[in-house]
Amino acid sequence: MFKAIIFDLDGTLLDTSRDIHKVINQSLATFSLPQISLDDTIRFIGNGAKKLVERAVGERRELLEKVYADYSKNFPECDNENTKLYPDEAQTLENLKRRGVRLCILSNKPQAATDRVYAKLLSKFGFCIVLGHAEYYPLKPNPASTLAIIEKLGLNKEEVLFVGDGETDVETAANAGVLCLSALWGYRTREQLEGAGAKYFAENFRQLEKFVLS
Repeated sequence: MFKAIIFDLDGTLLDTSRDIHKVINQSLATFSLPQISLDDTIRFIGNGAKKLVERAVGERRELLEKVYADYSKNFPECDNENTKLYPDEAQTLENLKRRGVRLCILSNKPQAATDRVYAKLLSKFGFCIVLGHAEYYPLKPNPASTLAIIEKLGLNKEEVLFVGDGETDVETAANAGVLCLSALWGYRTREQLEGAGAKYFAENFRQLEKFVLS
């Protein structure tokens, strides 16, 4: 049994795609840029806010910094009204906590936005570490933040499981030398994840729970 889990946030613990879609389109509209679809938004998620905006702006690179500044100002204030947990997630998190598994979050979402959505939807589960993107750690897939979490927990790498829905999460876990379980309920397909090197998969939170506790 693993002693701790490091969870990705968007597409893993929370379906945040509709709120991200809403805010990025608001910023694009501010600068008279074309709106993007929800499918585009989902494809663009995973490498941090700057990369999301860069992909959304497309060829209008001269507006990148202005759109990014607008998005960075607005997103931490998002009400997260369209964000939700996944089926069976709440029960699984409670069961894992009851069995003594320590729960952590590591996201490329800016820290302020991470803290806000965590407070609204996840704080009741008592995650012991909630780390979004901040200046003192580079973005995933750089392993520095993952290794810092493991060190703070006082655990060995083999005692920690990394759970995420994206290619970036697979790469982060590999770079840090920890096992990754890829979440198939998120924003990427099995084929996309396998292309990034994923070997272990869960189709839902019940399968995740069984994997962790077995």
